[in-house]
Amino acid sequence: MMTRSQQSRTSRLTRPSVAIAAAVAVTAGVVAAAPDAKTAAVAGPKLSLIAASKSVTLDSWKEEPGVYLDLGTYLTSEKGAFEFKVTRKSYKDPVVASQIIRNGKKTTTKVLPAGLVKDFSGLPDFMEVSVVDAAGKSVLKKTESFCPNNASGRVRPDAPANSKFPQSCPANPFTLGSVWGVENGWAANTYAGYYSAPVQLAAGTYTAKISVTKKYRDLFGIANKPQSVKVTVRERSWEQPEGGSGGAAAKVASSSPHAGHAGHQAAADPAPSGHAGHGAPARTDAPASSTTGAGATFNVGHGPYPPAPPALPWALKKQAAEKQAGKDAFGAQGFSAARVGDRAGQTDGSRQAPGAQPNAKRPTGKAAVPNVPKPDLRSLPAYGITVSDGYEDVPGKDYLAFSANVWNAGPAKLVVDGFRSPGKELMDAYQYFYDAKGKQVGYTPTGTMEWDPRPGHEHWHFTDFASYRLLKADKKETVRSGKEAFCLANTDAVDYTVKNANWHPSNTDLSTACGQENSISVREVLDVGSGDTYTQDLPGQSFDITNLPNGTYYIQVLANPENRLKETNHKNNSALRKVVLGGKKGARTVKVPAHHLVNAN
Repeated sequence: MMTRSQQSRTSRLTRPSVAIAAAVAVTAGVVAAAPDAKTAAVAGPKLSLIAASKSVTLDSWKEEPGVYLDLGTYLTSEKGAFEFKVTRKSYKDPVVASQIIRNGKKTTTKVLPAGLVKDFSGLPDFMEVSVVDAAGKSVLKKTESFCPNNASGRVRPDAPANSKFPQSCPANPFTLGSVWGVENGWAANTYAGYYSAPVQLAAGTYTAKISVTKKYRDLFGIANKPQSVKVTVRERSWEQPEGGSGGAAAKVASSSPHAGHAGHQAAADPAPSGHAGHGAPARTDAPASSTTGAGATFNVGHGPYPPAPPALPWALKKQAAEKQAGKDAFGAQGFSAARVGDRAGQTDGSRQAPGAQPNAKRPTGKAAVPNVPKPDLRSLPAYGITVSDGYEDVPGKDYLAFSANVWNAGPAKLVVDGFRSPGKELMDAYQYFYDAKGKQVGYTPTGTMEWDPRPGHEHWHFTDFASYRLLKADKKETVRSGKEAFCLANTDAVDYTVKNANWHPSNTDLSTACGQENSISVREVLDVGSGDTYTQDLPGQSFDITNLPNGTYYIQVLANPENRLKETNHKNNSALRKVVLGGKKGARTVKVPAHHLVNAN
């Protein structure tokens, strides 16, 4: 199995120009009379902006200048959840976001103004942040998007113990449906995280004013009560001993009373595990202040960041691997180079869940395929498409690399168990079936699982899950990727609005999903609504285009190519993405036309 590579930062959402009065209210089952603008504006839960602390200390790293502006502000929701359903009918249709308002047995759906929400990453330009220095001079003013699924927590003891909403907003460009929400009695961090670039602030003291922008205050009935937070920025170095000082110690602002106490929180991340495979973020986790309150199931920085990266050039990946040797979690490669390997929560960016446990014994009884709900595997169009040479591994070659995702539209999860007889190199793989109550009612043989011992892999691969092919303009195959075996993980929330979608799937990262060399059995699961992204960034797995003529081609992502897995529908397993190759040998180029309304290469 290949190592997943990096995704470029999701493109920033543009500021829409819309009329708030265009909001439409529809009562479940009944079309209601259009309310006046004032009534529409205040319908729904009571929302408030709060600050967890009156002051925060933020770090600016000498090796990577810039400050992540996590100011510890939260949006609270009372008298009901702040809930949204976000969908698009197809890639030819725009994204539609609707607020779901529940009042006892009555449910009202309020469609947000057309064009306000353009993708699935959150509400754009929701927050406004302005910063002045100690002399009162304005040094920064910006807006940020808000993902209601950001790291959150309860604000009162009688609030629900757990939030029913997902733990991130998806960033895959081919997402089809999402659910956002701040649970009743909970608060979500307003920091945009990886959707927000670091800002340039010199070491010193500042005052930040944080407020919800007017268009959202009017739309959701939020009081105009900005929060003020004192900010201390200190300059630090990755070479600084944790909490210490000395020759390599960072220069800390003398005005900071907390110098040396709020270390680089990303350093707490575990080292990459041996179960690598799906990829690594383009940099380590964004630093966060101690006021954020993020729990262990959230990466530092709160904001969801892209889970499905385009291919990282091998030269950079090799450089990262070399620099990583003997380094700590934030060693010489810093934020700019990928860390090779996988670790807990990394592939999704904001969620981490344990792997599903396999059955302790081999299946018993007669194999059968019962008449019960089954998964529906579908492919997303390829994206993150790049060209690269083979570096020193395969000199003189040109390759076309890309990200590919196969997801499960349900209504049943895909469950595949592998069992190894003593001394055997391969596991026998079986697909399991369940009735409506979750009871196992059947199984069928479905191929094998194989152990991949290569560094950066080191886990069990299920064979024949997907196939990647490069088709000529006439859509006849010309090149096939060498990637044929997969470790399944729920890395991307593709459509959480489908029937039986699991908003809290297990095995969201490879470190929990695919077993160890001495495993006797492995369970790999692709849950309803989630997809598994792979990048084709290694020679032999991506497409060798060295001798292909320039022109138009199609990348085909094909799920369940041999139809060995039992599905509800085998006719929707293929997705095509048009590409145009150009350039010359050693300097090939690729142009990627928009796929209907999705303009992501």
